[in-house]
Amino acid sequence: MTIKKFLLIGFFICLPFAYAQEPTKKLINMPEREEAFMDWGLGMFIHWSLDSQLGSVISHSLVGASEQYIERYLSDLPPSFSPDNYDPDQWMRIAKRAGVKYMVFTAKHHSGFCMWDTETTDFSIMNTPYGQDIVERYVHACREHGLKVGFYFSPEDFYFLHQQGHLIRRRADYAQPTHNTELLEYDKRQVHELLTNYGDIDVLFFDGIESEPLVQYAHQLAPECIVTRGEMQTPEQNIPGQPMPGPWEACFTLGTQWHFKPTNEDYKSGSTLINMLIEIRAKGGNLLINAGPQPDGTIPFEQTRRFRELGLWMFVNQEAVYDIRPCPVIREGNLWFTRDTSSNTAFVFLTNQGEWPLGERRDFILQSISATPETEISVLGQNDKVVEYNPDKTPVSRYNQQDNLLIFSVVRAQRLYNNRQWPNPVVVKLTNVVFNEKQGAH
Repeated sequence: MTIKKFLLIGFFICLPFAYAQEPTKKLINMPEREEAFMDWGLGMFIHWSLDSQLGSVISHSLVGASEQYIERYLSDLPPSFSPDNYDPDQWMRIAKRAGVKYMVFTAKHHSGFCMWDTETTDFSIMNTPYGQDIVERYVHACREHGLKVGFYFSPEDFYFLHQQGHLIRRRADYAQPTHNTELLEYDKRQVHELLTNYGDIDVLFFDGIESEPLVQYAHQLAPECIVTRGEMQTPEQNIPGQPMPGPWEACFTLGTQWHFKPTNEDYKSGSTLINMLIEIRAKGGNLLINAGPQPDGTIPFEQTRRFRELGLWMFVNQEAVYDIRPCPVIREGNLWFTRDTSSNTAFVFLTNQGEWPLGERRDFILQSISATPETEISVLGQNDKVVEYNPDKTPVSRYNQQDNLLIFSVVRAQRLYNNRQWPNPVVVKLTNVVFNEKQGAH
């Protein structure tokens, strides 16, 4: 069905399908679902659409574009978009090994191109040489691999605005569903499809300046679905200076662009990702880190390498990342903290230690955490009993509480790299401790 046909007949015939009774009370995320969301810690964003063929910024090149560019975009890109190597199972294997708990996929970005089999428009994956429902395969793969299913959805639809005869832009009343009734109803029909055609959806990310009507509509359709952007703080490309109350999520590109960028890209290192994750978790948030698949559907080699390094660190230290909350004091210098949700257990992330040779002992001092007679200490991932090829080395972790100072000493005793150096943070686990709110440094 074309946009024009929808506007003429859909308004009268299809609105009962799209509409739900407007809520009399503002609907919000279920508290128990938000608590679960805070436990997950790490998500993977996927930005992918038909303009990945160009290697350009996703969608935004249409703003300020000439009419000739727009027409080429709308008419030339769909016939050449054929992601024949799209394998969502491979995406999930990469994500799961990196320690990811939930996925968020761009079902529709600002361009308006739909990556699912929609009845609302011809501007979709079904009118490409690929001709299959990308979203359906993605959802199935998430569930097969035990990952939470999330959608990104943009209410600001450039294709729809162009069909209405508007200048494509974001900062205009007509570009917002709150001021464009036809756009709102169009968006509602699409949200209805996404939330009812694929079973239960776990996460919904509304990337719109004015998305409240759609947030409320989504809550009515799927009360257990967690709305992130549109409902909670989602800082983009930055980490807040201090913890924020309630659940929040920081979303970051892996390089400089959300979309696939074939050249001129500068990727974050695996170590940078790890340190970002530590800081965000210490402040009570989740990290949503982005992957930008190539036009054929595969995740680029350079990106998978970063996720692999993150995955090794998570394989060792995931206990300190999942099911945790911030400590009263989140850090002392280069030492960051999280705490277990079910006990008085602290995890201490030893960051910025440089290359730490295998078998070397280092000492640390804390003020904001105190030991008790029941405290036990260990280094995550290792047994504290042996250093490979060094039988005379005693790698036992130990601590000593002296007045208001907790002094602890640990050995890096697990060989993770062949050169016996480890550049990423070591994590120390301290059980049965007391948290001192007025001590230590933020």
